Amino acid sequence: MIVRIMGEGQVELADSHLTELNKLDDELLAVVQSGDEDGFRRTLRALLDKVRELGGPVPDASLEPSELILPPVDATLEEVRAMLNDDGLIPG
Repeated sequence: MIVRIMGEGQVELADSHLTELNKLDDELLAVVQSGDEDGFRRTLRALLDKVRELGGPVPDASLEPSELILPPVDATLEEVRAMLNDDGLIPG
């Protein structure tokens, strides 16, 4: 799976990592819904760090479509709220 972190580029992740990422995504959804700014910052950073840790960079010259787009680390709670669907940022 190709994941784009807005403002950073793309990483390639094995589908086997989705379960681990979905746990953080569920936490992010909960803190966004509650309006917890500190929890939002902490959880968004943890999610993006985990994507970077588990994924490998896609070369800049590669023109791979992103299957998932994540907000940048400096996104606001409102910006992320607008990106969320019922499943959070990561489907499934």
